[in-house]
Amino acid sequence: MSNNAAIVEISQTAGKFTSSIVLQAESKYIDVKSILGLFTTLVGGHDYELHVHGPDADEAKKAMAEVFAKHNLNVNIVAE
Repeated sequence: MSNNAAIVEISQTAGKFTSSIVLQAESKYIDVKSILGLFTTLVGGHDYELHVHGPDADEAKKAMAEVFAKHNLNVNIVAE
């Protein structure tokens, strides 16, 4: 599996929502709508946390969880 495919799909999926979707990897916070940010962060088998805020947060959390799982990326979606 190419990480590039995961990055593009994560970014495109996030772009469908108005909610703010932020990925926390160690001490970095990345807007997942930013492909460049993902390229520099989504490397290695880190555990990631996803923070979602906004009017469509529930739908966004579900969609993002599916994309991360599809690409075998371990993400913990934080319930705010």
